[in-house]
Amino acid sequence: MEQHPKEKTAIIIGAGLVGSLWAVYLNKAGYQVAIYERRPDMRRNKISAGKSINLATSYRGWKALDAVGIGDAIRKIAIPMYCRTLHQLDGTKRFQPYGNDGQAIYSVSRGDINSKLMSIAEEGPGTRIHFDEECIHVDLEKGTAIFRNAVDGKMSQAQAQVVFATDGAFSAARYHGFQKLDRFNYSQQYIPDGYREILLPANADGSYKLDKETLHIWPRGRFMLIALPNFDGSFTCTLFMPFEDDKHCFNNLDSKEKVRDFFKEVFPDFFEMMPEIAVEWDLHPLSSLAIIRCFPWTHGRYALMGDAAHATVPFFGQGMNCGFEDCTVMNELMEEWNHDWPAIFKAYEQRRKPNGDAVQDLSLQNYIVMRDKVADPDFLLLQKIERRINFLYPQSYFPLYSMVSFTDIEYQTALKKGNEQESMIRDLIHDNTISDLTSTEAIDSIIHDYIGIRL
Repeated sequence: MEQHPKEKTAIIIGAGLVGSLWAVYLNKAGYQVAIYERRPDMRRNKISAGKSINLATSYRGWKALDAVGIGDAIRKIAIPMYCRTLHQLDGTKRFQPYGNDGQAIYSVSRGDINSKLMSIAEEGPGTRIHFDEECIHVDLEKGTAIFRNAVDGKMSQAQAQVVFATDGAFSAARYHGFQKLDRFNYSQQYIPDGYREILLPANADGSYKLDKETLHIWPRGRFMLIALPNFDGSFTCTLFMPFEDDKHCFNNLDSKEKVRDFFKEVFPDFFEMMPEIAVEWDLHPLSSLAIIRCFPWTHGRYALMGDAAHATVPFFGQGMNCGFEDCTVMNELMEEWNHDWPAIFKAYEQRRKPNGDAVQDLSLQNYIVMRDKVADPDFLLLQKIERRINFLYPQSYFPLYSMVSFTDIEYQTALKKGNEQESMIRDLIHDNTISDLTSTEAIDSIIHDYIGIRL
């Protein structure tokens, strides 16, 4: 039975991307929503939205935003990227389209989209964001949380019908509540690579130093540099590289001279655009990357969403999109189960946990693709054949990247099917002795004979 309107109250812990969007959903469903955020209001203090790697919005994210009528507001601050541009060591470039028919993913500043979502959430008549409030205690059964104000130190308690922890990979709500439960499974895996941001400024006239509507990658085998466009003509660049135990690693870049020599040697075209890189090197901190797995995601009146449930590494550009899809699924279940939260929570975690695990596996798998395979001739041939299959059979064959970025096929299904398809295409290439010199007509004939009967 649907709860009486007076009882429709919700607390959201964390005013990040997922928390702010979920507040919009809840408010539209008639809930009074109180959001508690540990940080100050970034819109007033101009602070970064945590780790500020630019984000890539794709189909799942737009679906979640459009469902509550705010997609167009976010599109105004997003830049389409239609392909990858690969920068080789010798200065040559390769272009890899993300899909057929002009499909694109969209670059958006984490700070810009977070600020916009906060403002949209606050437009709801029943939503209020409380800033500088650190969660220090939760009671999962009672739906209560205690907060300490960072400005004056005052303590406060809040209670609601349902509580959603959307406070990130190192969630305080998860730590103070879920991680105290018997039989709560939790793992925290740091990958051996870290990242450091670099801002590539615009030209003096405000124009871009690189092509604007593309994601730039400098793949170097064990590490890579990427660049995503911003509206002011700059690019947010990120170097992903091992911390240690490698010829090229962050620990070895311990002087401006070494930084300068490193970029001049391994990213010569980037160095030409930014010869002052060594001066800018320390403007952004060196940061680590972790995958968080846990279960269950719900208990009592509490549910984990977004990174609090399934934090991943950024190499498939799906962290935000997966978190937004949590909102889509939770909303569908809220409507299906008519606000019966115990039933909603059980269905939510059963449906989303396998997909949270899958997006983490996909992210790790795509890191190897981005830093290494995109420059491998065998892999480039495989992608060429796959794009041709997709072109010839657009209604029945979807490449892995397309399944993940341009559909809402479940992540777990995309991962399984994508790996099966890669194996099939490798067999096709081997069995038919296809090379980069094979004509398109010959490839099409082989595909019709080899693939058509399998679809």
